[in-house]
Amino acid sequence: MTSAMTRTFLSLSVLAAAAVSAAACSSSAHDGPAAATAEPMAVHTATVAESTITDAFEAGGVVQARTSATVAARVMAPVLAVRVAPGDRVRAGQVLVELDGRDLTASARSATAGATGARDGAAAADAEARAAQAALTLAKATHARIAALYEKKSATAQELDNAAAGLAAAEARVAGAQARVQEAAAGIERATAASDAAAATAGFLRVTAPFDGLVTEKLVEPGNMATPGLPLIRLEDTRAFRLEVRVDESRVGRVSPGSLLDVVLEGPDGAARTVQGTVQEVSRAIDAGSRSFLVKIALPADASLRSGGFGRARLPGASRAGLVVPADALVRHGQVTSVFVVADGVARLRLVRVQGTEVLAGLKAGEIVVVGPPAGLTDGRPVGGGKR
Repeated sequence: MTSAMTRTFLSLSVLAAAAVSAAACSSSAHDGPAAATAEPMAVHTATVAESTITDAFEAGGVVQARTSATVAARVMAPVLAVRVAPGDRVRAGQVLVELDGRDLTASARSATAGATGARDGAAAADAEARAAQAALTLAKATHARIAALYEKKSATAQELDNAAAGLAAAEARVAGAQARVQEAAAGIERATAASDAAAATAGFLRVTAPFDGLVTEKLVEPGNMATPGLPLIRLEDTRAFRLEVRVDESRVGRVSPGSLLDVVLEGPDGAARTVQGTVQEVSRAIDAGSRSFLVKIALPADASLRSGGFGRARLPGASRAGLVVPADALVRHGQVTSVFVVADGVARLRLVRVQGTEVLAGLKAGEIVVVGPPAGLTDGRPVGGGKR
């Protein structure tokens, strides 16, 4: 305890002792020996005991939506219209921004037409292949007949050579037709892929919401030029928020995912309220500058929560032994705190210094205090009753 705190506590002790002494003298002068011989007042008592106390510390942070997104452009095009404003609630798939992409639309139509032409060319190549196959069949039959006649000396060598040449030419035409069929099939794949890409690119002209949420910021206006990666709209999912705080590396070991913590939130009106949060994540990387870890605490659903709000998380500290008394045993008068101690069947008013329900000075373990002292209880009054 510092010297200033000691002087303050002693001053309060002197004032309270004077007040108690004056009250006792007044009571004695008025009642005489009747106070000591009065009927014992029934009270409840408790024994001051040493308990394990866990110190807590607070870490301040900022409330953030658990899910947020910055919607960006994926193509270069002028902004045609912005369909939302900050504060608007949107549904997944709802159009947020429209881009002027007439050139992209034209490219998509051209690619579609190219795919149609490729399919028509493939059909022609297939027909040509069938014709070449028919000619090959005829050339084979002709060659077989001429060869048979040549063996019977009924056809000349020239006729056999002509049939063989016709057969080879038919086979070459079939091979060429099959190559053109394969080329046409590849052309269809290329044209279809180009058409799909052009259609997908044209689809980027309508920027939509990725999830249900709230528009928090509008970053473009109609007439601006959108480029790939340029942020257009910021959204957040207001169904779930979390508090992000920094915890010193010396204390982060007392926090683990799944732990329940009290979180004090400050509302827009400045009023503070306490909710229970759950540790969602403890970062694995330490911040080199502050020597701290980022801790994310999931908050319960609350319509009044907003991103950017301030909150304080109460985290557990080291454990130690200390004296505690029931909260309703404490009697407070302004800045003075006292308790009624029962000794030899008589209630004695005694000054104490406390922090919460922990007794820092004024009591020792084993003493008996009155719990919930009745309104008529005074210093020196005989008491009786049982422990709560």
